[in-house]
Amino acid sequence: MKHNLRLTIASLLSILFLTFHLTDDIVRGFENGGVKNITGVLILVVWLYGTLVLAERRSGYVIILLGSLLGSGVPVVHMMGSGLVGGRIANSSGVFFWVWTLIALGVTALFSVILSVRGLWSLPWRRPLQPKGLQKQQAPTSQTSGMP
Repeated sequence: MKHNLRLTIASLLSILFLTFHLTDDIVRGFENGGVKNITGVLILVVWLYGTLVLAERRSGYVIILLGSLLGSGVPVVHMMGSGLVGGRIANSSGVFFWVWTLIALGVTALFSVILSVRGLWSLPWRRPLQPKGLQKQQAPTSQTSGMP
């Protein structure tokens, strides 16, 4: 499987798991579901655009890297408080799905971080100064071999 296809799949899965998690938080009442969530939706749209439209470009790798770092931080934030099943979540139904989405999000997002860094590292560090179609034709150089 190509490196870029793995990155696209991992990034799309991370986006999916993050939407599952955000939706689950809203349904359980942990998030209010108001206009404040537009910021999260905009972040997901930019992440999705970077994954699907800007694939194999430096800007796409950077967007995926930033989104994946954000996604891999969500499980960490939840583990720092009362733990994954402590606090208000312990007494609610569907705890398995909530914990599973957090773990799946952490795994796929961290995998996306690794693949996007690898993709950025494999890109050439400098772009050509002129587009390929506008490069000047180089005249063939004649080499003197000492023969008349």
